[in-house]
Amino acid sequence: MATALDKPPVVAQRTPAARPRSALRKYWHLYAAISPFYLLFLAFGLVPVGFSLYLSFHRWDGLGTMEWAGLSQYQYLLGDSDFWSSIGNTILIWALATFPMIFLAMVTAVMLNSAVRFKNVYRFAYFLPNVTSVVAIAIVFGSVFSTNFGLVNALLQAVGLDQVAWLNTPWGIKIAIATLMTWQWTGYNAIIFLAGLQTVPSELYEAARVDGANPVQTFFRITLPMLRPTLLFVLVVSTVTGLQSFTEAQVLLQNTSNDSTFSGGPGHAGRTMVLYFFQQTFDNNDFGYGAAVAWGIFLVVVIFSIINWRLVQRRGED
Repeated sequence: MATALDKPPVVAQRTPAARPRSALRKYWHLYAAISPFYLLFLAFGLVPVGFSLYLSFHRWDGLGTMEWAGLSQYQYLLGDSDFWSSIGNTILIWALATFPMIFLAMVTAVMLNSAVRFKNVYRFAYFLPNVTSVVAIAIVFGSVFSTNFGLVNALLQAVGLDQVAWLNTPWGIKIAIATLMTWQWTGYNAIIFLAGLQTVPSELYEAARVDGANPVQTFFRITLPMLRPTLLFVLVVSTVTGLQSFTEAQVLLQNTSNDSTFSGGPGHAGRTMVLYFFQQTFDNNDFGYGAAVAWGIFLVVVIFSIINWRLVQRRGED
């Protein structure tokens, strides 16, 4: 005969909505404290992004009535030679700036890591270009690469070479913009590499010295493999920032062409993707097509970031 002791214990079940509601009432002040960030992100982040996607399917001059265009904006974008030209300019400038910058940043980080005195002074000096106004930097570099009175041409003449019209020739424009970007970001990435170097165990270097490895072998067999995650981060961030370059070319070349302040100089040699976006949106007042260009830029940046990430990861696996 079953007794009361044989009955399974009754477990009180809480409704699924009870716990979240009680937690919300209990911690409402914490949610209220962090809510400004999410509200600002919603207002100035998600809503504009969603509206730009909606706008890319319409024709709109910014004042009149929107007209539904469907996929015609993107179809025109795929055949737009000016857009593809801006992609080529951006990739060339990015390559000319990124690879020398990563090399210089890594060398600088190794030197800072081995420095004994005044480390903080060196770190501040190398990081200073990154916190300086890009507009001010571009104005200075415009003077440095000036044809008649520039420092670069003065150095070329000092060694017996001819002047170069840096801001009036296609390759000169790209080299000038890339040099500006390299100078701006080398110190920042050097600090990132320095943080990665300080995580490498010193025992590995001591073992390498005992085995008779020279500094070059130590760098390529210990330092570089251990810095691969940091290198991946630097490469991806440099890709995102480099492919979205705008201020450097716009300020450096705004007085070199009578066409538009967003034209990218003579022959549109310095017209990056973002400059082309501004030209279509604000010069031509074609906000719908400008939004389509913006989403094209987003796709290009994502593709190149994935390619760089895969290349670095594959080398790490090899």
